Amino acid sequence: MSMLQSVRKQIVPIHPEGYIFIAVFAVVAIVLGWLWSPLGWLGAILTCWCAYFFRDPPRVTPLREGLIVSPADGYVSSVGSFVPPPELGLGTEPRQRVSVFMSVFDCHVNRSPVGGLIRRIAYKPGLFVNADLDKASEDNERNSLLIEAPSGTYGIVQIAGLVARRIVPFVHEGDTLSAGERIGLIRFGSRVDVYMPEGASVLVALGSKATAGETILAEIGTPNTPLAFRVA
Repeated sequence: MSMLQSVRKQIVPIHPEGYIFIAVFAVVAIVLGWLWSPLGWLGAILTCWCAYFFRDPPRVTPLREGLIVSPADGYVSSVGSFVPPPELGLGTEPRQRVSVFMSVFDCHVNRSPVGGLIRRIAYKPGLFVNADLDKASEDNERNSLLIEAPSGTYGIVQIAGLVARRIVPFVHEGDTLSAGERIGLIRFGSRVDVYMPEGASVLVALGSKATAGETILAEIGTPNTPLAFRVA
């Protein structure tokens, strides 16, 4: 392997959504440095953090019928049965739900937990309370996706948090997704909920570390085929 290939393997791509923010941070750092050198160094550190925040590394997604992978990086903040948001049209009966909370140090590119067809996308404005709180599912700004997969119908809800002020979708109604495919981004701290069909067996616990597109949150049915993998 050449030195150039080695360097390329170490460089994590930055999502284009972050370019403008990184540029603003960099300009502010230069101005602060011109005013007072220590402030310039602080601005440089914040610029590096901003670039780190908008990283978009490739992921290796396990593939098998019935697998449900994490839609977000972070930790599992909630596991249990909850009523889905009304805009998803999934009824009023509780469904198994796993929530993944993202801090400002996690990658914020979200990925589809399953492969399937997007039947509905519903955006709802709201508050910006701490996304780690359970009431955030009802009160906060959110973007909900209804995905119809061979193993059932899923609800994926992107929830803006205390610092987050913008949910950026990458997909549209009628799109067909693969498991692990990018579906959107939430800026600066947030949460993603996954509402699952009946029969889903959760394979993570509260506090578990999750990686978007790679960590298996749950599975439906009995595995009878080996895992395949997709890099994206």
